[in-house]
Amino acid sequence: MTLPDECGQFGSYGGQYLPDQLKQVMDDISTAYEEIRLDPQFQQELSDLQRHYVGRPSPLYFCRRLTEQLGGAEIYLKREDLNHTGAHKINHCLGEALLAKKMGKTKILAETGAGQHGVALSAACALVGIECEIHMGAIDIAKQAPNVTRMKVMGARVVSVERGTKTLKDAVDSAFEEYLRDPQNFFYAIGSVVGPHPFPKMVRDFQQVVGEEAREQFLERCHCLPDTIIACVGGGSNAIGLFTAFLDDDSVEIVGVEPAGRGLDTPDHAATLTLGQPGVLHGMRCYLLQDQAGEPLPVYSIASGLDYPGVGPQHSYLKDIGRVNYQTASDDECLEAFVTLSRTEGIIPALESAHAVAYAIRIAPELAGKKLLINLSGRGDKDIDFVAERLKL
Repeated sequence: MTLPDECGQFGSYGGQYLPDQLKQVMDDISTAYEEIRLDPQFQQELSDLQRHYVGRPSPLYFCRRLTEQLGGAEIYLKREDLNHTGAHKINHCLGEALLAKKMGKTKILAETGAGQHGVALSAACALVGIECEIHMGAIDIAKQAPNVTRMKVMGARVVSVERGTKTLKDAVDSAFEEYLRDPQNFFYAIGSVVGPHPFPKMVRDFQQVVGEEAREQFLERCHCLPDTIIACVGGGSNAIGLFTAFLDDDSVEIVGVEPAGRGLDTPDHAATLTLGQPGVLHGMRCYLLQDQAGEPLPVYSIASGLDYPGVGPQHSYLKDIGRVNYQTASDDECLEAFVTLSRTEGIIPALESAHAVAYAIRIAPELAGKKLLINLSGRGDKDIDFVAERLKL
């Protein structure tokens, strides 16, 4: 939590790789954020909304039947899927919307992959009374039709991005281009712990409530800390939200799970930390899946929220220092975990979260007596039609 430094660096990662005119805008956002971060009135307003609007604290749930079926470690879920709008994204969207309103911005722009960030931001903008525009890849719009409808019902304008891979990376590019038309009056609400400083820090700070709650709940319920905590990693906001509270606990193993897609030996994956190299993307330095010229490679995941060629700079730093163990789960493992959790516990996970569940299912049988905590970052309502068609249910 002492990082980033004043330049937004997590070791050699992060920073601001921006045109001069945008650097001043980002510095203004950073200054405004530091002011509200220390403002008791703002923090009280945010806390009240977390409790009465979002429904925090989210529960800590013991998966009794799944634990019995696997015959090994006890498996617990941090139920971010029960938040208003169905995922962890509302945690930072509320903070960003309140900040934009206090800065006098006239419109909030954002990208979305699986649609959960778009839904959460649409809700937050409706709540505070500010215009909202969401850019989303055409492929993701087709896969996540229910979330697109939710955004529109709450008054957001949804822009279909038809270029490139028509997925998350292209949605980021499109939204950023619109932001550049008027950065003084528009606010770009980045949807993860990515982008130029101060966003990796700011989004982490708004998400750290997940880990703080989970740590307190686990100690109260089990009288100990979990042996291993697990979260999926795309950009990395849900993961860093859980991990932050446990980084100083040496007894706790921390695991981030990336999408192996159709296989790490194919081009159809988004395993950035596993196979990427340091590079520059979207105003930050981070691990990046890139070609020989340093350009981002096309990436793929069955989970739209994970198909991003970069990753948060703090995750890049945590990989290098060895504090977090980054693993992968394939599409097939993800689908199996999706069905397994649904049929043993009656909890339908988002495909993104199912990657973390898949890893837990893989390791639990060999860890009798241990306790695993998974961040169930979102619910799978948005994915059920796609999964039903894919599995011929």
